[in-house]
Amino acid sequence: MKKFEGFQKGVNLGGWISQFDRYDPEHFESFITKADIDAIAALGFDHVRVPVDYIVLEDEEGNRKEEGFRYLEQCREWCAGNGLNMLIDLHECYGYSFDPLKKDDKRRFFFDAALQKRFLDLWEEIACRFKDYPEQVAFEPLNEVVPQDVAGEWNDLLGRYISTVRGVAPDTYLVIGGVCYNSVITVPLLDIPVDEHIVYNFHCYEPIIFTHQGAYWVDYMPSDFRIDYPKTLDEYRKVSLSLQEELAGAIFEENAGEIGEAFFETIFRPALEKAEKDGVALYCGEYGVIDLADDEAALRWMKDIHAAFRKHGIGHALWNYKEKDFGLVDPQNARRHDGIIGLLK
Repeated sequence: MKKFEGFQKGVNLGGWISQFDRYDPEHFESFITKADIDAIAALGFDHVRVPVDYIVLEDEEGNRKEEGFRYLEQCREWCAGNGLNMLIDLHECYGYSFDPLKKDDKRRFFFDAALQKRFLDLWEEIACRFKDYPEQVAFEPLNEVVPQDVAGEWNDLLGRYISTVRGVAPDTYLVIGGVCYNSVITVPLLDIPVDEHIVYNFHCYEPIIFTHQGAYWVDYMPSDFRIDYPKTLDEYRKVSLSLQEELAGAIFEENAGEIGEAFFETIFRPALEKAEKDGVALYCGEYGVIDLADDEAALRWMKDIHAAFRKHGIGHALWNYKEKDFGLVDPQNARRHDGIIGLLK
């Protein structure tokens, strides 16, 4: 199985220049600093995934914001000084957000030529600015495509995205995922031009009912709901029936294995087979457990998913370094910290 070298052990910088409470330059200057990147390197990570929202890089009319690009370039320099690689993830683009709290039309972007042109124009600009660092900086076109029924339209747009970026940055790694919130089970739906610098990407928070227990942003999730790990597949299925179908996740797949290492082996298998067939590496850009979950249960989950990552050489980036209800270095997660770092070694 091909490996995404240099992107095997990463962490997300969510909440910095994406998913922030308000547009605030003081926050952008202070939330992530060189000291944070130094600390990430010292913990043994080899890369950071940097989510960025379009509004940091351009205004509502599409005019570029130099200060926004400066945050990305400064992060790249900090990473270079520590031997770290960097994945730039466009977390939201103009006209599209994965955010379940934003009750907007999740399908319009995939049928709107003007919105798609603006998306491609922004990516051409990003590619121009970072094309000279193909060994250090990789690109992820869009964080999570929510609807499953736009898989064909998403493939079409990805073809144009690849062509656009390749015209500027022919050797940059492009990290590309599928639909249903970038679910691992939708990787086989990808149908795109493949070259030696394409990587298939997925996110894994399975079972959602465990990793997102009590999450305020998940529809129909009671704030006081708690559940252990591991439980039986039937138990997770039963309590997941109240969630939206696309959030219920892979536990409802017909061949889902019993919960534990075998479960991740089973749900990853179609994606692994697709990646092997197409000759590309496989990467998990987000995974983690909410800080409301029991610490020991969270570490048991982490142990199981890391076993699958190691066995198949799947690169991965933990969600999240700081805050956003998953923060590795947050005080409430102090009891998890050493255990998670130990699993990365």
